[in-house]
Amino acid sequence: MGLLCFLLLIPIIYPFLIIWKWFNDKRDQECYILDYQCHKPSDDRMVGTEFCGEVINRNKNLGLNEYKFLLKAIVSSGIGEKTYGPRMLFSGREETPTLADGILEMEEFFYDSIGKLLSRSGISPQEIDLLVVNVSMLSAVPCLSSRIINHYKMRQDIKCFNLTGMGCSASLISLDVVKNVFKSYKNKYALLVTSESLSPNWYAGNDRSMILANCLFRSGGCAILLTNNKSLKHQAMFKLKCLVRTHHGARDESYDCCTQREDDKGRMGFYLGKNLPKAATRCFIDNLRVISPKLLPVRELVRFVVVSLVKKWNRIGTNKGTSTQGPIKSAVNFKSAVDHFCIHTGGKAVIDGIGISLDLTEYDLEPARMTLHRFGNTSASSLWYVLGYMEAKKRLKKGDKVLMISFGAGFKCNSCLWEVMRDLGDGCSNVWNDEIDRYPPKSLANPFLEKYGWIQNEDPSTFKISDGLTIKKA
Repeated sequence: MGLLCFLLLIPIIYPFLIIWKWFNDKRDQECYILDYQCHKPSDDRMVGTEFCGEVINRNKNLGLNEYKFLLKAIVSSGIGEKTYGPRMLFSGREETPTLADGILEMEEFFYDSIGKLLSRSGISPQEIDLLVVNVSMLSAVPCLSSRIINHYKMRQDIKCFNLTGMGCSASLISLDVVKNVFKSYKNKYALLVTSESLSPNWYAGNDRSMILANCLFRSGGCAILLTNNKSLKHQAMFKLKCLVRTHHGARDESYDCCTQREDDKGRMGFYLGKNLPKAATRCFIDNLRVISPKLLPVRELVRFVVVSLVKKWNRIGTNKGTSTQGPIKSAVNFKSAVDHFCIHTGGKAVIDGIGISLDLTEYDLEPARMTLHRFGNTSASSLWYVLGYMEAKKRLKKGDKVLMISFGAGFKCNSCLWEVMRDLGDGCSNVWNDEIDRYPPKSLANPFLEKYGWIQNEDPSTFKISDGLTIKKA
């Protein structure tokens, strides 16, 4: 009789067991950030205005037209005087970098930021279960992740990934790797390390599409400690809500707009094509189409559908030849679901374009603008400097939502949404803490124009290359 009752109960109990298993597995698939540490290189690597002039002056492949182009590019870049460059730049070896230069640049960052992060969190290197490293333009053997494992003597069963060639969007790609591994393993720690090596890729030629990268990219990096252990959520800073990756590599125009290549003289550099803004806009729009339903409230989605139908109805019978110029403004109010916007600091034009598209205020754009001014475009790690600015300004409160948006070669646009798990801003380790009170400054004007503006008035017929780019006083 007892056996019969048991057999009769199985069909009733089984669905509940399935539901419980699904819920139990789901709760261990969360992705939390416990802490992160951005890298601030030493002051002897600071790239000021006068030093920029020295570096440009050393390049004997440049002429007056290139000087004028660089002056315009630097002045309009949004970058200030306190960004950092690789050490080989300060020893005058930008034309002959070595593999050791690139590795040294990475090791300075690794041992500083990872060491500080693990020490502050109280996590031993042997407790790390997963290591993901992304540095796009440096491939060494042993790989960079192996160098970290060797230095910190991590476990032999650690799962490690070493990503290269992913560009400025690599940080969120690495995050996606962590998130997917967390789905299969419970209660794990992950270390995400993101940076870029400028040493092997500083361009010493005169191709404008390649020398532009020298004006934008600067040294930096970030180490992030993550976990899927639900019991640690009260210690966590952020919880990942959703992540969307968009890849336009199948489009030739998008694929070719941003590449590492050699010029016609065999000099290595990073090419930025004129069609880059167009490719970025297309990829950004497609990414927003996917992530919007994941983060917007139902009322905003309904409003968007109604507004779209009205606009479509009003367009019937109008002239189809009309077109709009500049960034396309989104019909969706992202502020209905997002409190803070963490934008990749790809340049002033990138920040301005996203600001227009999402209808953001200067308050929303301030973290990205200040990060670009203070640290420059640090490639994949730039998002974390922007996040650090928000934290140092004590903007991040429990329950707030933070939208990260990044772009990268390929061409890729990646985005994700974080939930703030507790009020932030009281930590002493933030890379901004010792100077946050000075931001935003009264003016973001670049002194390059004041010091080197005379070049605009030079006559090509009388200008001598030997004159160089020197400071002329009135």
